[in-house]
Amino acid sequence: MAGRIRQSDVEEVKARTNIADIIGEHVSLKSAGVGSMKGLCPFHDERSPSFHVTPQRGFYHCFGCGESGDVYTFLQRMDHVTFTEAVERLAGRLGFELHYEDGGPAAEHGNRARLLSANQAAAEFFVERLGSPEAEVGRRFLGERGFDAEAARRFGVGFAPKSWDALTNHLRGRGFTSEELAAAGLVSQGDRGVYDRFRGRLVWPIRDVTGQTVGFGARRLLEDDNGPKYLNTPETAIYHKAQVLYGLDLAKRDIAKSHRVVVVEGYTDVMACHLAGVTTAIATCGTSFGVDHIKVLRRVLGDDSGVGEVVFTFDGDEAGQKAAMRAFGEERRFAAQTFVAVAPDGLDPCDLRLARGDAAVRSLVEAKTPMFEFVIRHTLSRFDLETVEGRVNALRAAAPIVADIRDPALRPGYTRELARMLGVELGEVGRAVRAAEGRERGGQGRGERDERGQERRGRPGPDGAPGDRRPPEGGGAARNAPTQDGEPERAYSIRHLPNDPATRLERDALQAMLQYPEAVGIDLLRQGIDCRFGNATLAVVRDGIASALATTATGAPAPGSTATATVTVDRVVTEVPAPFASIVQQLAVLPVPQRNAVELTAYVRGVVGALVDRELLRQKQELLGRLQRTDRGDTATYAAIQRGLVALEQERRRLRGD
Repeated sequence: MAGRIRQSDVEEVKARTNIADIIGEHVSLKSAGVGSMKGLCPFHDERSPSFHVTPQRGFYHCFGCGESGDVYTFLQRMDHVTFTEAVERLAGRLGFELHYEDGGPAAEHGNRARLLSANQAAAEFFVERLGSPEAEVGRRFLGERGFDAEAARRFGVGFAPKSWDALTNHLRGRGFTSEELAAAGLVSQGDRGVYDRFRGRLVWPIRDVTGQTVGFGARRLLEDDNGPKYLNTPETAIYHKAQVLYGLDLAKRDIAKSHRVVVVEGYTDVMACHLAGVTTAIATCGTSFGVDHIKVLRRVLGDDSGVGEVVFTFDGDEAGQKAAMRAFGEERRFAAQTFVAVAPDGLDPCDLRLARGDAAVRSLVEAKTPMFEFVIRHTLSRFDLETVEGRVNALRAAAPIVADIRDPALRPGYTRELARMLGVELGEVGRAVRAAEGRERGGQGRGERDERGQERRGRPGPDGAPGDRRPPEGGGAARNAPTQDGEPERAYSIRHLPNDPATRLERDALQAMLQYPEAVGIDLLRQGIDCRFGNATLAVVRDGIASALATTATGAPAPGSTATATVTVDRVVTEVPAPFASIVQQLAVLPVPQRNAVELTAYVRGVVGALVDRELLRQKQELLGRLQRTDRGDTATYAAIQRGLVALEQERRRLRGD
């Protein structure tokens, strides 16, 4: 097994990787100012974006949950890989050859990488076998549903031969062990050993949001196949059906661009939608649409403004109706508006395309019905509205649905619509809705809830980031960090800094030094770290910058030089005590309030200059005090102090550009 990756390679891969590209595969990022981007945090459920990324510095930080790190940290947290696997994955994307301390190549890339490689090799095997004579039944199945060879190639559809060991032998020949194939879910275990899990079936590769094959879905074709109609990969280290959405790797960019996602029920429905021009279609993989799916979708959708659309398509049968009601149970987790699309004759998108063409599929999505209207109609259908008892019971069942509508501007309209559907006086329906709304507020309320179902309370912090906790007593600490004696020690957050002008200046100056040391310039940077700080927490960060600068210094630049200042966030993080690392990372991603490069340079130099000017003013006041206390008979000391005052004033004028 290979040894440790050389540190120089680790740093080189990181320098060549744009962190925004990697995070952008999981999160829809928007500009948040010069050199800063933001989106919905992938590590906790939120409605307002508090997740910030600074590509130039290679860091991210969430002001909601406190997660911070670089591109390696992100992959480790997001994809559950080791540090080595994260480096190797990024190196593979770049085509960069890694070197190891023992001088040898990597024999393995970690368990996860091996499972991904096995799945990819299996996908290639299935695609190749789709062209075999044995796969005629599979090609006929696709053709009967309107999919040609190009469509099959586009979606990676393949064929698993009717054999107990064809895939097993093929992958063993590629160097994979039986244990790895079993861990990947490609084989099953029997009394006589392992055997192919998928046999005589049409196979769809299931990919994660980055496009890596993590599992398969296989459709029964042969009459003597006694297995289920659809057989999926079992739960593995890389495949979790509750978190995977089929087609998301193909649809993610159009979803983020259009702020619309269409949720269908099967693999062929996804194919039909994409081929018909509905390129935002995705589907679950052998499980109901659930909370984890919503978290994945909201990040890609950029679901924070309420302008997006989530369109659910369901079959018109009873099972489709039940699926729609299950989806409605999770509707409030979306900020986007939700809709339901059901073809009049109950056809699914695949059959609809086959019967009426691509335009009919597009029309189905455009003719969507608001989720609330659909659910109200479905609820009323359970009652006999020709009787008084039926109408009363229907009103009792439907009023809470109207009361639950998030947008208060929509409730009056739906109240009137419910009154029309029931044939009941508007005032009676309005009273029922208000009563239901009162019961809702008297219960859990309408506020956003955390992962434990508890309502979030709070207000934005001084940086504008959302705050859902009060500052702990004593201020400054936000999360717990371990100490050497095992007792938890509080980590520090900018959210809990005082909001007075002096502290804000110190915070903004440190932000400029960390994010744009090149623009600040080495001379001004050195002056900035020599300033005294009133806030003790920020003073630690200043000392970390000073230590990082001293550690990495390679020589003194010429006076007035704006040569690159050798300050990196990584180095500062390692220099400060562990509880202060979080605040360094937060300052490294906090957006600056400027919109272009010219304004940015002026801003960062101006804010650090203001900090230095404050220090010079403090020194001036100290010298004036000394001057008053000095005996005029001590002409040498008196003259030295006056010269110091003149020099300070000249430096202040230089900073101001006078």
